[in-house]
Amino acid sequence: MPKFSMYMLAAVLCATATQIAGAQQLPGGPRHFLAPYAASSANVGDVDFPHTTQLPRMAPELALQVFSQRSVEQAQKLAAYTDTTIVQAELPDTSQRGEYELLRTYTAPKSLNFATIKFTGDNFVKSNVIVRLLQQEVERVEKGDAAKTAITEQNYKFSYKGVETVEGDLCHVFQLKPRRKAVGLFKGRILLEVHTGSLRRAEGTFSKSPSFFVRKIEFVQDFADFAGVTLPTHLRSTAKARIIGRTIVNVFHRGYQLTASAVKPTAAPNETNSPALILSPQAQ
Repeated sequence: MPKFSMYMLAAVLCATATQIAGAQQLPGGPRHFLAPYAASSANVGDVDFPHTTQLPRMAPELALQVFSQRSVEQAQKLAAYTDTTIVQAELPDTSQRGEYELLRTYTAPKSLNFATIKFTGDNFVKSNVIVRLLQQEVERVEKGDAAKTAITEQNYKFSYKGVETVEGDLCHVFQLKPRRKAVGLFKGRILLEVHTGSLRRAEGTFSKSPSFFVRKIEFVQDFADFAGVTLPTHLRSTAKARIIGRTIVNVFHRGYQLTASAVKPTAAPNETNSPALILSPQAQ
């Protein structure tokens, strides 16, 4: 169950529209979670990519079951990781854009921080789109209520729609319909690799607008496996907002590294706060 990149969409759109309507810049500049990049790799190891062998093709029901079980296990064992996150934001109607490169650090269960590497582009986009987006994501993780928007049977109805190929991987396709209309839930599809049940893509439209200023949020988010853990690699999203028009956000994740303590010996069965596992709105 994917996470980091979705709450971002609604966060960005809402914040940007509010700014256009008359809000001021963040007092004092970005919050403490944006610090100068000074990461040390002393206690961080490169992710090993396990050798893959051809596994038997799973039936759709089994692939969905494996996906659900792996999501629970990942939430229990994933203690910490870092990656380089690149956030590109664009306001086509005003021809404003910016790109922010950061070091993202997640520590279970409720800690998410970003350290600045570099920024290029329009400072308005930086302060009022990207920084607000990151701040919203940090606050969401700290609240620890990600299970409310997780891709589970408690939140969605699933229906099988056949197979498709995603970047060379054959995948089972499941249509998702939210069981209730709530911010963070979406109507769309997930694609699970047929041999492993791993999530490869989630896409759709959020079922409820996070703000009066936001009319529609559409997204496509890709995932990959790293040392047995499923993490996001790319989020593409577009949204329509009152006043500011269309907003486009791309989020890329590169160079995942797991800390030495990345597998926890025990965890609460219902702990599902990993930023990689939950999709929540993050518009722009």
